Amino acid sequence: MEPWIDYTLPRELVAQEPLQHRADARLMLVDRKRQSLDHYHIRDLPRLLKPDDRVVLNDTQVIPAQLRGVRTSTGGRWQGLFLGLAGEDDWKLVCKTRGRLQPMESIALLDRDGREHSKLWLLEQLPLGEWLARPESKQPALELLDQIGRVPLPPYIRGGNMVDNDVSDYQTVFAQTPGAVAAPTAGLHFTADLLKAMEQSGVVFTAVTLHVGRGTFRPIEVENMDQHPMHSEWAEISDVAAGEINDTRNRGQRLIAVGTTVARVLETVAAISAAGDTPRKLPQLGGWKGETDLFIRPPYAYRAVDGLLTNFHFPRTTLLLLVQAFAGSDLIRAAYDEAIREEYRFYSYGDAMLIL
Repeated sequence: MEPWIDYTLPRELVAQEPLQHRADARLMLVDRKRQSLDHYHIRDLPRLLKPDDRVVLNDTQVIPAQLRGVRTSTGGRWQGLFLGLAGEDDWKLVCKTRGRLQPMESIALLDRDGREHSKLWLLEQLPLGEWLARPESKQPALELLDQIGRVPLPPYIRGGNMVDNDVSDYQTVFAQTPGAVAAPTAGLHFTADLLKAMEQSGVVFTAVTLHVGRGTFRPIEVENMDQHPMHSEWAEISDVAAGEINDTRNRGQRLIAVGTTVARVLETVAAISAAGDTPRKLPQLGGWKGETDLFIRPPYAYRAVDGLLTNFHFPRTTLLLLVQAFAGSDLIRAAYDEAIREEYRFYSYGDAMLIL
């Protein structure tokens, strides 16, 4: 079966909030060897995984990157998404408003209660619809965002409008490296108690970082996948993490990636480390940090990942292709059809599959 990117999902299956107890989410076990599908819950992970499996987590932290304001020249409403720093003082962001924005236009930034906080000047428009901007406040960017920013929910969750609970709900319990504008959603299922239970069962953990960017939601709009403009995201694997991963593989144990973001980090570093080797040879990984624009899609041959925990993904996305490259298009199509029949909850706050 050829890779597929479209499917029809009943609207009521799009999860609008997480379950009260994260580990109660449903979990479909997708067995590549047996070509089978079985139904469990996230809380079953300690018995589904083997002792000495190394579970690799993404420790990125979602920042409150969504901004709201008023154009001082027109009084019109303005929305922005902080993408990162450009030098010491300037920001990169994308904007949405009625009418055409002009260079050197000022925005009155609003706090979460709708009160004017400070100003932001739009300096110049950049490629890909981005803007270079300079805030009036001299506070560090993350401090200012913590005061006035909102959780940047995807539009399929309540139209992107946050509620107070999203501040904790849309964040993994192991997040510690600020920089993402979207959550690594497979990691949202974990609780401190579940992590402890997995550790007691013999599972070991390693953390890497990939700051999820807005490009993760960019739909595929071309027929020829080679023409899709793959987004890049900043990632890092430390020397210590690389050593732990190498030790696990050298002992013949499995690497379980929690989320497509972790798969992308591991495969990026594996590809760099294996330069010149045959595609299926497992390289010794080294510490690395930088931007990755690796586009994983069939018939990609994975070098590092042995298992993948992942949520159910939006149609026409590169994430859907990444999963098919790991498990095969036929099996993933069957898994999605089964999930819809069994009324699994989809997307960021939804259920998950464990592919082994």
